[in-house]
Amino acid sequence: MKNTISHRVADFLKNFPPFTFLNQKDIELLSEQISIIYKEKDSVIFAENEETHSSFYVVHKGAIALRKGSKNEIIDMCDEGDIFGLRPLIANENYKMEARAYEETILYAVPITIFRPYALQNESVGNFLIQSFASNTQNPYSQSHRGKLYGDNPGEDNFNPDAKLFDIHPAKYSKKIVTCSAITTAKEIAEKMIKKNVGAVLVVEENKLPIGIITDKDLRNKIVTGEYPITTPASVIMTSPVITYSKKLTITQAQMAMMKSNISHICLTKDGTPNTKAIGIISKQDVMVSLGNNPSVLIKAIKRAKKVKEIKPVRVSIMQLLQGYIDQKIPIELTSKIITELNDACIQQVIAISLKKMLTPPPVKFAWLAMGSQGRSEQLLQTDQDNALVYEDVAEELKEKTKNYFLELATHVNKGLLEIGYDYCPAEMMASNPKWCLSLEEWKNLVHKWITDTGKDEVLLSFIFFDYSLSYGDSEIVNNLSDFILDDIKANPVFYIHLVSGALQSPSPTGFFRGFLLEQDGANKDTFDLKRRALMPLSDAARVLILSHSVKSISNTPERFEKLAELEPHNRELYLACSHSYRTLLRFRTKQGLLHNDSGQYIALGDLTKLEKIKLKSAFKTIKEIQEIISIRFNSSNIL
Repeated sequence: MKNTISHRVADFLKNFPPFTFLNQKDIELLSEQISIIYKEKDSVIFAENEETHSSFYVVHKGAIALRKGSKNEIIDMCDEGDIFGLRPLIANENYKMEARAYEETILYAVPITIFRPYALQNESVGNFLIQSFASNTQNPYSQSHRGKLYGDNPGEDNFNPDAKLFDIHPAKYSKKIVTCSAITTAKEIAEKMIKKNVGAVLVVEENKLPIGIITDKDLRNKIVTGEYPITTPASVIMTSPVITYSKKLTITQAQMAMMKSNISHICLTKDGTPNTKAIGIISKQDVMVSLGNNPSVLIKAIKRAKKVKEIKPVRVSIMQLLQGYIDQKIPIELTSKIITELNDACIQQVIAISLKKMLTPPPVKFAWLAMGSQGRSEQLLQTDQDNALVYEDVAEELKEKTKNYFLELATHVNKGLLEIGYDYCPAEMMASNPKWCLSLEEWKNLVHKWITDTGKDEVLLSFIFFDYSLSYGDSEIVNNLSDFILDDIKANPVFYIHLVSGALQSPSPTGFFRGFLLEQDGANKDTFDLKRRALMPLSDAARVLILSHSVKSISNTPERFEKLAELEPHNRELYLACSHSYRTLLRFRTKQGLLHNDSGQYIALGDLTKLEKIKLKSAFKTIKEIQEIISIRFNSSNIL
């Protein structure tokens, strides 16, 4: 007779990670060993510094508040399907926080000794538990515990950023494999190739294991020449053994394998050996297509462009490249650098083409500045333009003529950027706007006004402008402007109060009970604003803190936090957590933008899985703490 209670437990668990990674039979066996615990409101499950239990817990109904410190502040809330109390599974030490029932709650207690084998044998389960455990420590990406139970994970965190681009770029392959048996005749194979429009047929045994391959070259050399009749079976004319690799094969590996064995096709199998079922085939043509989407090839194509319209198809390839990197889980920091370099190359070439349209060379040195997300090297998806132009100071009688020259140039550039896929900025924060095309002295005067006569608009403008980076032109002008900004802020420290006030305007990502706060009205009603509620609070805080240390030439948000970790060792854990959180959120936004062909800013929560929601909430944990730091550090009593 079925154990009704354990089956109800199994039916619940199968909907939530990490149990979603197990098969139904394993979930049912595990559920037979799970205890059901009822807790009244305010009752303690475990106390801070208490010895660890023999189980970890899953919330079935109700909610659990995780509290820490003498003030007993709520660090996190766990609701239906959430797991907590993982310390005995991951780290051999007492609990670091208290778990207390926030309301009447029913828990499932999962025995550690019973569950541990599943975690060790299933990589997805292990990785999820490590991440869940780390997200409940002070640093959501704590290095002190990461991977302790399961050993080094050869995944994203251990990726070598210095690897050659060809080596990290996956070769595309065809999953539509055309097969035949060893007794199939050459005539039948040729007919298959024509019908399926393929250049190779895989010879397999009854269990689908690959034993040989026949290409159109084999048919030409062995059948068309008359060496063998068309009735010859595949076993006679096939190339054997088959050269096999796993689906993680890179372009370089595919190229080398084909050159080494003088072959035009490679068979991909489940484990990379001929002893498992074939899952795909890579041809020499596939490799050539993959090479065509490589960054170095795209850079060359951009630089060869003589007209703006020739850059537009390259932008399409850049988006395909981005999709490939996201699919292959290439680290977002490396992805950002590559895509930013390609975007910068597009901008530079548009400017170079625009300069040729001018009747005369530039009258003085100038610099084209990318601002906002592009200035921070975080513009992975195609959004609108944010740019400015600064040029050398000239004598009074030359001011009008010089400004008109650069406005004309900027108009050509902005139009060219529009043509290759960057929409005009709705607020006209573009170099073709006279307000954003100024001499060095004019920029200094404007920035000084923002810093000394600060209102809401000035704070917003400084947020956008202070994230600039040089896209094209003279670096000395930019350094001069950067030095002025840092010196002027240092001389007017009250400006920090306005910056912090602006930074704290970004709405919270969640309510008190960990629910996502959704947009209440407008075109994006009932969606979650990932940009304003999650990314902006972190980027705004990083900007304020890095300016306070007078650090220039670092505009990327994660890199700002990493620099801050060096400058303030006592806050190292938090700053590194912020860096990881931002990259997690940026990857998530990029994935959503590519999936829905938009900016990825507004997320429909109904489209997300439980695991995706958990990852998002884990990334939110640093926002409150970093906002508290800037609020305390830059309050008026500390500044004046």
